[in-house]
Amino acid sequence: MKNLRITVNGTAYDVQVEELDGSAAPAAAPAAAPAPAPAKKPAAPKGAVGNVSVKAPMPGTVVNVVVSVGQAVKSGDDLVFIEAMKMETPVKAPQDGTVATIEVSKGEAVDSGNVLVTLN
Repeated sequence: MKNLRITVNGTAYDVQVEELDGSAAPAAAPAAAPAPAPAKKPAAPKGAVGNVSVKAPMPGTVVNVVVSVGQAVKSGDDLVFIEAMKMETPVKAPQDGTVATIEVSKGEAVDSGNVLVTLN
């Protein structure tokens, strides 16, 4: 048996998966209960905060975070999408780098100037 975490529509589920050799019928698995909500931002080792802060250009609501910690990005790549006044605005990487921390999560309200992501 393997223990896996699957996220469906923003809800995380812990499940057990049985590997079969192809000759046995699949076993019925009990329904998975929702797992506790993941932490707001990934834990970074002390001192790992990036030296480039990418800030919100306007107040709004985070509708999508399209990068993950450790991901390499190029200047102009989309990092986060903010909705303000029924319009989605991409927040782009100001330079090439690696995502060090993600300071926001989907659905979070942000003010102008709040740090969204840090890059190294």
